[in-house]
Formats: sequence, C-alpha cells, structure tokens
Amino acid sequence: MAEPTQRERMLAGELYLASDPELVAVRVRARELTGRYNATPPAAAEERQALLGDLIGELGAEVWIEPPFHCDYGANIVLGDGVYLNFGCIVLDCARVEIGPLTKLGPVVQLCAATHPVDPEERATGWELARPIAVGRNVWIGGGAIVGPGVTIGDDSVIGAGSVVVKDVPPRVVAAGSPCRVIREL
Repeated sequence: MAEPTQRERMLAGELYLASDPELVAVRVRARELTGRYNATPPAAAEERQALLGDLIGELGAEVWIEPPFHCDYGANIVLGDGVYLNFGCIVLDCARVEIGPLTKLGPVVQLCAATHPVDPEERATGWELARPIAVGRNVWIGGGAIVGPGVTIGDDSVIGAGSVVVKDVPPRVVAAGSPCRVIREL
C-alpha cells in the first residue's frame, strides 16, 4: 500500500508538511485566482462568478463574496446557496470548510482550519495540522470574528462581532466574546 500524500494526510487531519510541492502548487493557484478575483471591477459579476467557480470546491447559487477575499486552497471550501462574505474575509481551508445556505459573514471574518502542534519540539519540525469547520444554515457571523479549527456553528445562530470561537456553538443561539460563549437562545 502506497504512503499517503501530504494532501491526503492534511485532509485526513493527520500531521502534514505544507511545504510539499503539490500543496504549494495548489496554494499558488489559489493566490492567482483570488488575485484576479480581487482585481475585478464591481460590474464584472459574470467574471467574478467564473473565477469563484474555478476556485471554490463546491459553489452554491447566488453566492456573493466582496473583494478582497483570501484563502489557502479554495478546493476545500463548500459554499451553500445564498452565502454572503463581506470585505476582507479569510478562509484557511487546509481542511474542509463548509458554510451553509443563507449564511452571512461580516467584514474581516476569519475561518481558520489550520493549526499547529502544541508541543514546541514537535511544532519546530514544521509539521502542521488541520481540522474541519462547519458553519450551519442561516448563520450570521459578525465582523472581525475568528473561528478556530474543528469548530461547528449550528443553524440559525448569531456570532457577535470580534468573537473568538474555539468551541462548538449550538443551533439558534446568540454567542459572543473571547472566548465565545452562548449569551441567549433564539
């Protein structure tokens, strides 16, 4: 049986080397596509949709992303119908990052599936990790919020601006803070 590739290791949640040439090539492609996307004029809706179609792994209908937008790979992002990302959003999609239909992200929201070993000696070796992020249907994430690796946010929830979300958030709640915690049910 063949040794798994670094890409397979990354997507399986195992330690991997981001310096692997295959991974570097996919990231370079994503940088080129996002660079082109971010340079499009506001009236170039068809060109933007075509670029997103080339970049994003699964792209729903009527998705709108305000430039600038940045991501690691693009291919590991799933965007449901009617998703909206405001200016300056960043998605580090070393693992699958799924955003459900009708979800809205405020400006400068970061979804960071990337992580590193906590042990300093292990971290110094250059090996990295990734954990999937799942954002449910009809979620609103306020501006400047950061969602960490392995987090799931339930359907219809609201995440307050500037929150740091490092643990799962249940459906139909308002949650905010650093670290993010449930404030009330909806």
